[in-house]
Amino acid sequence: MRTQYFTATSLDGFIATENDSLDWLFPLGDLNNSSYPEFISEVGALAMGSATYEWMIRNAEKVAAEVGSTWPYAQPAWIFSSRKLPIIEGANIRFANGDVRHSHTEMRAAAGTKNIWIVGGGDLAGQFYDAGLLDELIIQVGSATLGKGKPLFPRRVLSPVLHLMSVRQMGAGMVELRYEVHKGSRSGAA
Repeated sequence: MRTQYFTATSLDGFIATENDSLDWLFPLGDLNNSSYPEFISEVGALAMGSATYEWMIRNAEKVAAEVGSTWPYAQPAWIFSSRKLPIIEGANIRFANGDVRHSHTEMRAAAGTKNIWIVGGGDLAGQFYDAGLLDELIIQVGSATLGKGKPLFPRRVLSPVLHLMSVRQMGAGMVELRYEVHKGSRSGAA
């Protein structure tokens, strides 16, 4: 069982625009032609930040048209927010606040032998990293630049913490990088 940050980023390191838009991403590739189907089959629980969750709410019609439901996940999800947020009908969600370690214990129990997916955003993934709970980064890099926006991983992580495990081209617009987080070599983290 691993805690994984699976996300997409622009070439210049942003997962969304400053207005939380992902419109730049969709023309670059097809999830079904990526590692996503295999990845999601091994996920037993999800962690999601409030901006990502609110994007799901704002784009419910687009999500439903794409996958047939306004909430595309069967796995239980923990939504991290300090604010009260609406509940998506039919979603198996729990709201969490504070130190990610407390929720991670619950997530591990719910996931069983499967993995935990940190859906987004970058700061939430960074909190799991800070707590020593992040095992892997799976980053799909798109052939676009945004200039500014929501950063991929707003932490300083210096060598030798991240070990490149694989590189996979996904069509003409995307590449997937997989990094393992070596916890015994966290020097340079800030």
